[in-house]
Amino acid sequence: MLSEEAVGEFRERLIDAAERLFATRGLEAVTMRQLAAELGVSPMTPYRYFADKDAILAAVRARAFRRHAEALEAARAGKTHGAEGSSSISRAYVRFALDHPEAYKLMFDVEQPSSADYPELVAAGERSRATMTAYLRDLAGAGVLAPDADIELIGHMFWSALHGPIQLQLAGYLKAPYDAERLSEALSEALWRGVLAGATPAPATTDS
Repeated sequence: MLSEEAVGEFRERLIDAAERLFATRGLEAVTMRQLAAELGVSPMTPYRYFADKDAILAAVRARAFRRHAEALEAARAGKTHGAEGSSSISRAYVRFALDHPEAYKLMFDVEQPSSADYPELVAAGERSRATMTAYLRDLAGAGVLAPDADIELIGHMFWSALHGPIQLQLAGYLKAPYDAERLSEALSEALWRGVLAGATPAPATTDS
């Protein structure tokens, strides 16, 4: 009987193989049979560790979300100044995406209807999302932001400002000198100035 450590190690090997297959051949290539071939084991071996492809995909995505959260949490640690902290976290977000493009795509480009069936994936996703507002909550608690500031809205504004340039660069649409890092830095700084000035988005209007 395999030890818990041995099971964990082989699960990690399966997760690594699934991410490699996704990176080189796309989502459709991530099958239990292809994973077995990738690792040189029998076709039934992966089923001893994961129920099916959905379970593998959930594990791969959960690891990506955890690593993303860890990168942003590390950037947040020890930051006490608004602009400094915001810039540090923004840079960490962009650097993670550019250093791990396939993981980033698995996080945000892959739709998995069964996500709610995997508590580990749900928890990792929630932890990752929390990093987008945690620093803003720190500032609200310190009185830097207004008590009635809409933290979730501001967090989503920063998220959108970072995600857009990343997606453009990963798709090959950005040309020097306008890369994702430069654009996201400029967008974040502009947003930060607006937030500190108490700016709020204009209400949506429709022509009658």
